Amino acid sequence: MQPLRGSPTEWHETWALAMQALRANKVRAMLTMLGVIIGSACIVLVVTVALAGKRYIIGQIEAVGSNLVYAQIIHSGAARPLTLADEITPADMQAVRESVPGVVEVAGTSDMTMSISVNGRERPIILVGVTEGYQKIRNLIILQGRYLDPDDLRTQSKVCLLSEYLARLLFPSESPVGKDIAIGELRFTIIGVYKERVSTFGQTEIRPESVVVPFSLIKYYTGTEYLKTLYVQAGRPEDVPMVTSQVKQVIESRHRPDAEYRVENLVGILEAAHKISLALTILLILVALIALTISGIGIMNIMLVTVTERTREIGIRKAIGARRDAILYQFLTEAVLISGTGAIIGIGIAVSIPVMINFLFRFFPEVGGVTIPVSWISVLLAFLVSCSTGLLFGYLPASRAANLHPTESLRYE
Repeated sequence: MQPLRGSPTEWHETWALAMQALRANKVRAMLTMLGVIIGSACIVLVVTVALAGKRYIIGQIEAVGSNLVYAQIIHSGAARPLTLADEITPADMQAVRESVPGVVEVAGTSDMTMSISVNGRERPIILVGVTEGYQKIRNLIILQGRYLDPDDLRTQSKVCLLSEYLARLLFPSESPVGKDIAIGELRFTIIGVYKERVSTFGQTEIRPESVVVPFSLIKYYTGTEYLKTLYVQAGRPEDVPMVTSQVKQVIESRHRPDAEYRVENLVGILEAAHKISLALTILLILVALIALTISGIGIMNIMLVTVTERTREIGIRKAIGARRDAILYQFLTEAVLISGTGAIIGIGIAVSIPVMINFLFRFFPEVGGVTIPVSWISVLLAFLVSCSTGLLFGYLPASRAANLHPTESLRYE
């Protein structure tokens, strides 16, 4: 009596025959798996790279300033001459603090080019005056000493912080903290050494040659008190567009209509980064799917050869009572085993790469706790897509084997 259709006994027999056939041709099976290994590894690595890139970009932007809005006056030349009254002032900063909802911190900076003497040579520096709240927004890393405290900012203390680059330049073999430095006609006491949490490559007021001082001291050099950049920090990411719009309205309402102001945020940069990441992910996934398609064609070709080679075996099985679906399932099982095993190997390789990189990152503190995430959704997706590839491309050979006539198969040499 034959087993019932789809019974455990029948499935066990199908599985055993498929495994036996693959073991009999190990080299052929491994070479057929190679395309699946590459394709499945590509899917996992593509998603991993996309996630790591997205996390890194968001981290970089947040390191510059989380939920940040910044405002500057547009100096557009003679077409629209500007007056000193058009400049952004500390009063504008206070008005933004008091009138714009959703703001948790405001700060301003004003910078100017000065020079200092190093070993008898004049070197240019950027003197950056900062208001209270600047450190909370920009979150500079203090390498030595301390940052400006509220008393320093209120009492016009002649203290400063050197950038890491200037500290190495001026004091190559000793700590600069507590030393004095002459900038123009004033002498400053160095209270700390800092660096940016993430480099902005000179696109902000912080540059390698920047010296941070209390904002009130800038008036001593310029005779005026205005801000070149006004920073506003929103409490929540979803408040940033609204805060950006209202900051622009407040500033424009306090100055002449002819004055132009640029009020921007980092949301546009973040959205551009997301679009680039998405486009790159789609492109790389297409490459992975092409690799899987090629591997699927390879599976189909090998299975067609296998069916031809085993025509007599198929005839014998049909002659002793094997049904059409049993033959179909056997060859489909072989195709899925090839693709599934290749997927497992490829996924294993893909997962091990970021795991090893994360392990190596532990030995490099300068990396700053960067980790490469592994998406388990991509692992599941890679496995399902790879198995589906084997099932899809294995159906034609399996159907051809199942439709062979037993009498003709037995006569096949």
